[in-house]
Parts: sequence; C-alpha cells; structure tokens
Amino acid sequence: MACPPGSLHLISPVTGRQAKPAAYISKESGMSETALLDLAPWRALKEQRTRWGNRTLEALFREQPGRAREFSAEACGIYLDYSKNWLTPKIFGLLMDLARACGLEAQRDAMLAGDHINRTEDRAAFHVALRAPPGTVMCVDGENVVPQVREVLQHMADFAEKVHSGSWRGATGKRIRQVVNIGIGGSYLGPEMAYGALRRWRRPDLRVHFLANVDGAAFRDISSQLDPAETLFVVASKTFTTLETMTNARLARQWIAGALGETAIPRHFVAVSTNAEAVRSFGMDPAHMFGFWDWVGGRYSMDSAIGLSTMLATGNGAFQEMLRGFHAMDHHFCETPLEQNLPVLLGMVAIWNNNFWDAESQAILPYAHDLARLPAYLQQLQMESNGKSVDMNGQPLPVRSAPIIWGEPGTDGQHSFYQLLHQGTRLVPCDFIGFCQPLSDLGDQHDLLMANMVAQAEALAFGNSDEALRKQGVPEWQIPHRFSPGNRPSNVLLADALTPYTLGALLGLYEHSVFTQGAIWNIDSFDQWGVELGKVLSRRILQDMRGEATHPHDGSTLSLLRRYQEKRHSGSAGE
Repeated sequence: MACPPGSLHLISPVTGRQAKPAAYISKESGMSETALLDLAPWRALKEQRTRWGNRTLEALFREQPGRAREFSAEACGIYLDYSKNWLTPKIFGLLMDLARACGLEAQRDAMLAGDHINRTEDRAAFHVALRAPPGTVMCVDGENVVPQVREVLQHMADFAEKVHSGSWRGATGKRIRQVVNIGIGGSYLGPEMAYGALRRWRRPDLRVHFLANVDGAAFRDISSQLDPAETLFVVASKTFTTLETMTNARLARQWIAGALGETAIPRHFVAVSTNAEAVRSFGMDPAHMFGFWDWVGGRYSMDSAIGLSTMLATGNGAFQEMLRGFHAMDHHFCETPLEQNLPVLLGMVAIWNNNFWDAESQAILPYAHDLARLPAYLQQLQMESNGKSVDMNGQPLPVRSAPIIWGEPGTDGQHSFYQLLHQGTRLVPCDFIGFCQPLSDLGDQHDLLMANMVAQAEALAFGNSDEALRKQGVPEWQIPHRFSPGNRPSNVLLADALTPYTLGALLGLYEHSVFTQGAIWNIDSFDQWGVELGKVLSRRILQDMRGEATHPHDGSTLSLLRRYQEKRHSGSAGE
C-alpha cells in the first residue's frame, strides 16, 4: 500500500497521531564539534556538577522526604525509581532542557515518520513498525510497510503451527523436537535472551539451541544432543553471506546430509533472509524463507522474522503479546511528556552519570534467573549503537559516548563483583530489575531474592558508616576494611511479573533509552562500521593461513601467524 503525499504516519490507528517532519539537526547544518558544550543547559549542568561538593544521597533523602515519589514514574507495567541518583529538581529540569535543546522530540518524530535517520547507510531505522498493530499506517519512502510486516508475521505463525501440529516433519517422517538457531550478533542474542526470558511459555515438546560461535566445539556440543531426523535448523542471515553464520550453516548441512541424505535438506532447513537465490542454492525452498528489511538493524530485529525461533519455542500467542508490549512502550515514548517518559528518564540519567560524573560503565542486574542473557543483549544494544567517536557530521565527539555495559543476574553477581560496586574505587551506576510475582512456585525463595535486590540498592545508596560499625561491635582495626561509603547511584525497575508483554515493554524501554542518549550526542545510533574492519581483516588472514594469498602485515601479526601455523600443523596438543 502506497502512502500518498501528505498522508499521516501513525504510531497507532487508535490515536491517529501524526509524526512531525524531521525538523531536527540536518546533515548540512548539523551540530558542530563544540555546539553541544555551548548549549546553555549543558553549561548549567557543568556548573551544577562543579558546585555539587560533598552532598550525598543520604542528605538528599533527608532534604526531600517525598523524593522517592518525585523521582519515579510508571508506564506499561514498569515502575522506575530513579531517586537514588545525584539529582535535584533543578538538575532534573536542566536535563529535560538539554533533551529539548538537542532536538530529542524532533529526532524521535523523524524516526517514527520513517525518515532516513541512519545517515551513513541512507536508511530509515524503523523497528517500531515491526510491532505496529494491523491497520496502522507507517511509511518508508512512500510505502506503508505494516502490511508487509503483518504478512511475514502470519507466514511465521503458519509455519510454527505446522511444526507444532506435526504437519511439518523431518525427512524420515519424525516430528521436529529440536530447533537450532544459527546466527550471530543480533541474529541470535535477542532470540536466545527471549528463549530464556519466556521459559514458562515454552512448549515442553520442543527445545531450541543457539549456534553463533564459529568455534567448531560449539557445533559439536550442540549436535551431540540432537537426533538429525528430529532437528530443524533456522539459518538467520539477511544477505546469506555472514561468514560465521554460513560457515556453521554449511557444517550443519553436511551433518544432516551425511545422516539423512541430500534430499533431506529442504525439510530440515529454513532461512531468515532476503537473498532468495542464495537460499535456493543452499538447497532450501525459498517458500520457506522469512524476510525482513534494510530498515531493520540487527540488534533491533528480535521482533522481526529473526524471532522465528522464539515463535517456534513459545507459539504465536506469546510472540504477539511480546509485540504488544513493545508497541505499548513505543506509544508511551511517542506520546508522553519528557518529564514522565520512561525511556527519556533512563537515558537522561545515564547522560548525567556518564558525561558529568565520568562513569565509564553501567551494570545491568536482573533479579530473575530467566533474564540471565539480558545484560549481554543490552551490551550489544548500547555499545554497538552508541559506541561512536564522531558525530553525524563526521566531527570528533567532544564528550564520552556509550558506557561499557555488563552484568549478571541476581544473587550470582552479589558473590562476584558486588565487592567492587560497594567498596571499589570505580563509579558504576546500576540498573536493578525485579518482579513482584515469582517466576516459579517457590514463593518464599522469591521473597528472599527480591529482599536481596532492594537491600543492594539501599546499601549502594547509604552504605555502612564508621559509627554504625562501632555500634555493631566491630573492632576498630577492622572498621576501615568494613566501611562502605554508600552514595553510589542506581535505578530500580520493578514490574508485576515477567510476561511476554512485560518483556517487550522492557526491551522497548531500553531501545528508546539508547536512542535518547544518541540524540544528545548527535551520533548515528543505527550503523556499526567498527564491526566491519575485523571482518575484512579476518578474511585476509584466513587466506594467508591457508596459503591462498599473501597480504602485508605488521611484525606482530606475522609472528602470530607463523607461530599458529607451526603449532597448528605440528600435531601437538601442547604441554
């Protein structure tokens, strides 16, 4: 369906909201290298930081009895408490002023209008269309893409139903019991994370594995658990040329053909791709290819056909609920004033900690076993999106961009790196993520888990003073070692339960938070050219290793190549 000139670009058929034209900073007149530092809100925030002195979170809570209420917000079933950050009402107002001065609202509207905000690749970044309800009009280059999206989703649902009902079987007539998602980066991190997060919605008769690492040991480990006759491979590569993915796909093909014969390939392989000819050459039926579009970035693609393995694991109903949660957060981001807008609040607090307090990293700490892979997923989302050193005009950034994202789930991390969080010399703002309802039938253990989460946020903020330690009877000589200074910032995100809807809303929240930060820095959050150089060099070095070519290298690289080749072919496993 074409979009006629002047047609509305809607985020929802219910609201009928029209996205504003792209009135943000243009390519030609973009923000200069120093323009950000010259903005009045930025200068005022620097002054506030300079004048902060020795104020502590403990003092802020004494001064503002209603602080927890003032610095909290709720939307889409997620409650955000950001009161344990170094914020005052004045600083909060300046952060909102900064967001407006940097054109955040106009940049957001440009994204929702399908403008080519991914400038270096001249593409839209239109992942919001992946979760648009039927009947929505969302246009890229004059074309309403929602019908295409819904068509692919229906294709996925139909295929998943065939697998679940047993009408799609392997070449020997056995039902599919095992699915292997072959992909890398955004083609696996999202589906793998969702597979863990939606454990309670998974079908008991189907198990999904994720093969990303090109290390042959990864394939051997997974294949040892499989029966070829009951295994379906989902090969996820937009171009069907991704080196690691296609290397693993060819290995899987050889494994299936060796066990079941060449004619078995079409029953045991499907593709998530746009390259029909390459899919056909591989031996698959292009009718079982699930497509997506160049306006979908890999790390924003888990709710596209890349999520086929998720739908196979959970069914269409749970997948649609996840999309509904994503869309609800899109709508909230689109419609809500900045001061109550969860992605904006999360993003601007990160700007404050990163750019004004020099926090180099941020810990993601989900108190939920099923969200074990969330830190890795958000690591890619933030660091690949905003790990840039130049702005939209190719000028060096005058400030730090993306923080380093890391973390582990729940109490696992408490007995690992929390020592550094509480008593170390580095500033590490934390996001605690928890749920009021347990993820199992062991409710008492869930109470213990959540008590730990709330206690950790409290301990980081308020610490353990010398005086308190003395009252506890701690020997004087031990006090310096047991003293915890507190005054360390954190956010707490609390939802009722981990459901498909909540998962979609949570991921949408972080997506738009990353977008918010990129808008402040005036960078392209949707390209990833830094990833490409290593790919090019690895192909050259592989040719050198195999004697197919000789490329010039530095002395260290040549020395490493010689040593590898000597040891690789010596037959020795090492001492």
